[in-house]
Amino acid sequence: MSDLDLDPTQLDRYSRHIILDDVGPEGQKDLLDAKVLVLGAGGLGAPIIQYLAAAGVGTLGIADDDEVELSNLQRQVIHGDDDVGRKKVDSAAEFVADLNPDVDVERHDLRVTPDNIEELIDGYDFVVDGTDNFETRYLVNDACTLAGIPFSHGSIFKFEGQVTTFAGDDDSPCYRCLFPEAPPEGMVPNCATAGVLGVLPGTVGCLQATETVKHIISEGETLDGSMLFFDALDMEFDKVEIPKRDDCPVCGDDPAIESVHDVEYTASCAIDVGGDDEAEPEIEASD
Repeated sequence: MSDLDLDPTQLDRYSRHIILDDVGPEGQKDLLDAKVLVLGAGGLGAPIIQYLAAAGVGTLGIADDDEVELSNLQRQVIHGDDDVGRKKVDSAAEFVADLNPDVDVERHDLRVTPDNIEELIDGYDFVVDGTDNFETRYLVNDACTLAGIPFSHGSIFKFEGQVTTFAGDDDSPCYRCLFPEAPPEGMVPNCATAGVLGVLPGTVGCLQATETVKHIISEGETLDGSMLFFDALDMEFDKVEIPKRDDCPVCGDDPAIESVHDVEYTASCAIDVGGDDEAEPEIEASD
């Protein structure tokens, strides 16, 4: 056995990684030692889970409280006909176990809420957001930014997708630097009402998985500080800069948000200045 503790089976399984100068046995060991949390086991989560498991990310947390539906199978490639009606976390965990026994799956059969997200993300090296609603995206952004945990954002709509990575350090922007508040409720329909090209989440999810792997092995340039836009109909990619805003309510010079409990994660996801003591609504982690 090598000094990096890769056994003969692992040397064979990950051989195409190991022969890459920018990965090598050291990079593969970093992947095997990594802990990554994937939020959502649906359209985006499926390819993210599939490729991170294949790459040998040693611990994969999967958070979702949804069940597999027949309409999911057009794009959620880790689930099959026999999984309809099962919990997505169970179907996903079984898929990973069949694909790569090196990977330990931590199942989180839950809705992501302000009350549980801090404990949920604690201990993970990287978070991948595969959710499908603005409320959860802002919650993930705020929690990860405040905790200093890097994360990948991805979203899809009809034939278009977008991807970025936020490093979670003092020099990096966050999602609120680009979009301080969510658009008005109902302005942007979801996949259930607008539809989505089945292969699109595969493209976007694979980009998110790529960003995750690069971060873990500390090679290449991630999308930190920029957003990548993909138009599948025109087969075009565009990248725009995301400047860090001094007045950002989360990562700015004088942040107004110091806790996820400072925000009402409904509608605009604006800062809560009303002192409302009512219980905050649950936010579903699914896509």
